Amino acid sequence: MTKQVKLGELAHIKATPLRAIAQAVLILVATQATQFAQAQEQDATPAKPVTRVEITGSAIKRVDSESALPVQVISREDIQKAGVTTASELLSKVAANVGGLTDGISINVGGDQRGFNSANLRGLGTSSTLILLNGRRMANFASPGDDAGVDLNNIPAAAIERVEVLLDGASSLYGTDAIGGVINFITRKDFQGFEASTYWGRTQEGGASKRTFTLGGGVGDLQKDGYNVFAVFDNQHTGSLFTSQRKFIPALQIPQRLGHLLSSYTDPANIRLTSNQRDYLQEQGFKINGKPITNRLINLSVPNCKPAANLYLPAGTGGVDACTYDYMGDTELYPKSEKSSLLSRAIFQINPNHQFYAEASWSQAKTYYVGSSARVTGYLDFKKVPQLANTGLDTLVDDDVPGELTLRMRLKEAGNRTSELTSEAQRVVAGFNGNVAGWDYDIGLNQSVNTVRDKDTHGYVLYDKLLKGIADGLINPFGPSSAAGVALINSIQVNDEVRHARGTMTSLDFKASRSLTRLEGGDMSLAIGGELRRERTVFTPSALLMSDNINNDFAPEGGRGTDDARNVGGIFGELLVPFSKQWEAQLAVRHDHYQGVGGANSPKLGLRYQPSKDLLFRASVGSGFRAPSMSDLYRPLVVSSTATLPDPVSCAANDNDLSVCADNWTTRRYSNPNLKPERSRQYTLGMIFEPSRQWTFSADYWNIKRTDLISEIGDDIILGNLAKYGNLVHRNEDGDIDYIELRKENRGAQIATGLDLAVELHGIKTEFGKFSARMLGTVMLDSKIQTNPGDKYVSNLGKFVTDGVVQRWRHRLTLGWEQGDYGLSLGNTYYSGYDDQNSAINIDDGSIVAANKVKAYSLWDLSAAYNYNKSLTVRAGVQNLLNTTPPFSNQANFFISGYDPSYTDPRGRFFYVSAQYSFK
Repeated sequence: MTKQVKLGELAHIKATPLRAIAQAVLILVATQATQFAQAQEQDATPAKPVTRVEITGSAIKRVDSESALPVQVISREDIQKAGVTTASELLSKVAANVGGLTDGISINVGGDQRGFNSANLRGLGTSSTLILLNGRRMANFASPGDDAGVDLNNIPAAAIERVEVLLDGASSLYGTDAIGGVINFITRKDFQGFEASTYWGRTQEGGASKRTFTLGGGVGDLQKDGYNVFAVFDNQHTGSLFTSQRKFIPALQIPQRLGHLLSSYTDPANIRLTSNQRDYLQEQGFKINGKPITNRLINLSVPNCKPAANLYLPAGTGGVDACTYDYMGDTELYPKSEKSSLLSRAIFQINPNHQFYAEASWSQAKTYYVGSSARVTGYLDFKKVPQLANTGLDTLVDDDVPGELTLRMRLKEAGNRTSELTSEAQRVVAGFNGNVAGWDYDIGLNQSVNTVRDKDTHGYVLYDKLLKGIADGLINPFGPSSAAGVALINSIQVNDEVRHARGTMTSLDFKASRSLTRLEGGDMSLAIGGELRRERTVFTPSALLMSDNINNDFAPEGGRGTDDARNVGGIFGELLVPFSKQWEAQLAVRHDHYQGVGGANSPKLGLRYQPSKDLLFRASVGSGFRAPSMSDLYRPLVVSSTATLPDPVSCAANDNDLSVCADNWTTRRYSNPNLKPERSRQYTLGMIFEPSRQWTFSADYWNIKRTDLISEIGDDIILGNLAKYGNLVHRNEDGDIDYIELRKENRGAQIATGLDLAVELHGIKTEFGKFSARMLGTVMLDSKIQTNPGDKYVSNLGKFVTDGVVQRWRHRLTLGWEQGDYGLSLGNTYYSGYDDQNSAINIDDGSIVAANKVKAYSLWDLSAAYNYNKSLTVRAGVQNLLNTTPPFSNQANFFISGYDPSYTDPRGRFFYVSAQYSFK
């Protein structure tokens, strides 16, 4: 074992107090492991068997499940009572999960990493939350993007036995990239008999219905037969939900309140005049709606505009001379999806001391996205527009193409833009565990694959043939097209897989633990382990996509396929030292090394003090690092645009008229192969108080700081500080913004602190039944980011900044009652209110959105269960019992407007029934 330590070169840790402790642990490992192993072999006295368990955050099995590290456990029963059927739905009810990626956020046309459902502990980012399945890693969502993490759609939800959420970051056991924490989904380890369950649900107002079916079976008693083999299959179907199906969407009054966030691409088409054309038509006395034109954007149908989606909205993006398209009246709120998963596991008892196990899982999630109809930038000779045919616009020789009109049209005749996103995962694990010479060991080979296929299926058309059809007059931008025009549109529809990504992770890991000696408080125990991992991602855009000829799904500038791989290695040691019945220390250190990036040593110290049976104190301190993802390092250039932002240079030259100097500026986003790892340090301090068998109270303060943060400078920050970041704003020869450069760099820092609170009533038996309760909540005390060293920190605590908000208080409350074969559960998920984004600009009149305070959001759910007999259980429930609608928000970060889709549920009141039948 001494050789294992030298391989990690951990004896060269710098001598800070914490690292000196870790160094002492490793020296102890190196000098004593052999002699303790020999002593164990000589001891022939049979020991009395003691039940020990391994909990998330430690490799050492122990009798007491309360360690120095805070872990929240969600049982299978908790999941059933909440009425959720997917891992993503479950984690939406975890108070520490802030701003994860959801299906609601994914509603976008051409959006990045669509179909990706993720967790985000502490609001530190998806990339800083580690997702495990039975204590081992899975391949990340394969599509390149800003977020790196496991797609929760790939978790076999029906096989979950419990979920353990480690709320202490930088795990020495699993990897110090888990800066925000670890979520370990633990499936059933053995199962005998047969089990079948079904679930059916529908919303009160229609849409977003759900049905599921689960089938499981297992054979073999591990103790009697020496083996167990089982499998669980699950299939789920969820229906889509459109804005037209929800009454709260019109009640938000989006056109009146947020007209500046709507679209200027309309049906009939708006005409975008050049400055010369507008000035010329004004001189000619050209009028629309009986009034001289004032803007460059005009629509000849004003004020009719073909409602209900196309509106005459002077305060909207169309302005007083044109129409505005309300896409929130014509889009999807919740996507249709089909999800299937299969988990199988086999365990064989080779002899009393050794087991062989194998686990195979497969999952597939197909999500069907439906957006508004296509936006088209088209071109037409002015002579083909009767109202303009005699104006002589072709005499304006200063225009690029004299007499040519630019159209902003909505291609309703092609139908809504529809795409199909498939995320598929396969995972195979095989290994051995048992005991050798007093060492409990586990060694396993793990291969995990995620494949993502993104397909345009309808509403996307070939751009060159579309433009020709408009120019030739076959496609009418201002009204119904001819039969020949409709036939042309149908003939140029795209039905093609445009992006294909595959991520593969192959790893070999081991861990071993044993008792070293008996101390006053129990066994002093040691664990060692390591992992070798190979990661590879391949991204393949289709030839059609790269031809840059799909309207609304154009090829990224500089876009290309990628194929990147790297090797990762890690080694750790952990020592559990129960000094006395009151004091226990957990000391650990890990060394990780990423090919091409480098490595680091990450020590951790945990202390546990229990002065009495009813009171426990715990604390931990440690450091970690997160290597840049391969997308951070090698992702091709991405061209996008900002929200509507003012250009200070233009504003200074135009009397700060935001209608002139604000716009949606083009951005170019670059990866960076020279990125360094992020560094972190964190500590926790907490207590557990159990005054009686029925009540438990706990509170844990935590503090996390990240430095060398891998990020881009926000476009709003760049434009707000041109003196410092003006070199990132690239301008054309006229001084106007050409594009803003957004490049991944190691910048600044992030600080997050908070307090996790828990109150549990384990069960009080009365003549009226057994009552229980549980409240898990998080008070956020601080959440802020520093763009660069020396810059001021910008806080998003209790206010929406740039791309999201961290609420000050979030909780999950569950109340339970049981009496005989009957049971009731009442739950509440709560998010406190916050200051809204309050920064969006209307470029038509230069006004800024009215300030808004987003109201608190509280959802109640109720379920009832009846055990018909030992085999059959029936449950019925209502989610969103009070039919609470998402609170109004003026946020402009997401495609969905009027509310924040990152934490709200637009489905409304949802009824469900389920039945489970099992026998052994």
